[in-house]
Amino acid sequence: MSYFTVFKMRLRMELQYRGAMIGGIACQMFFGLILVALYRALYAGKPQTLPIESVATYVWLQQAFFRMMLASDSELVDKIRSGDIAYDMCRPVDMYGFYYARIMAQKFMGSLMRAVPMLVMAFLLPKGWGMNLPASLPGLLSATPALFLGLLCVCALENITVAFTMKTLDPRGMQGLLNLLMMTFSGNLFPLTLFPESWQKVITFLPYAQLLDAPIRLYTGGYLPYEAFRIYALQAFWAVILIALGVAMWNANKRRMIVQGG
Repeated sequence: MSYFTVFKMRLRMELQYRGAMIGGIACQMFFGLILVALYRALYAGKPQTLPIESVATYVWLQQAFFRMMLASDSELVDKIRSGDIAYDMCRPVDMYGFYYARIMAQKFMGSLMRAVPMLVMAFLLPKGWGMNLPASLPGLLSATPALFLGLLCVCALENITVAFTMKTLDPRGMQGLLNLLMMTFSGNLFPLTLFPESWQKVITFLPYAQLLDAPIRLYTGGYLPYEAFRIYALQAFWAVILIALGVAMWNANKRRMIVQGG
């Protein structure tokens, strides 16, 4: 119950950042249009087997849920660097679960506030520039649980990044490296559907592909609805592995933690 309370409190806090939401929507719409224009130029020079409409849909879904990928709990990082995290260690809750609930609420509400208006605007763009309807109703319905499982995975990855920050006290290096891997192999920089088939067999098994690539492929028809349970099983597998790894790293850090100052 305490974790659910933390989740609700963080949701309400995110609702206050309406200015940041508007700025985020404008920024992601701009980059979405730039990316679609680049892919249209690529297709004009060398047509691909994947229709440009599917690529545009892929781009807009990635941009709509960009906040889910890169939102981070800056307050926790500040507490680690200042030593104020010692106060949180006195709470009668598990620290990992406490901050997992916080980051999940932040990513969920931040994404929802931006995704809904962005997708509405993307649907209004001309064909080949904007969003397409889902390949099928079962595809849309199967993409929703996959998106939730992707959220579980990305929150676990965020807490692993924080665990490294507890050791280094500087989040920039490791966070930059892990974010680059996540952005590349989740399909945000370049749709995974355009990678060679031999590469996709490896890339789509990695945890990064479970974040947004898998739900988007279910939506666009890249994965058929009957494949959904295989996708869910792979996402759940990585969620369990990443959470277990994060818990182990946090517990190890707590045993060796030295808080300076006071």
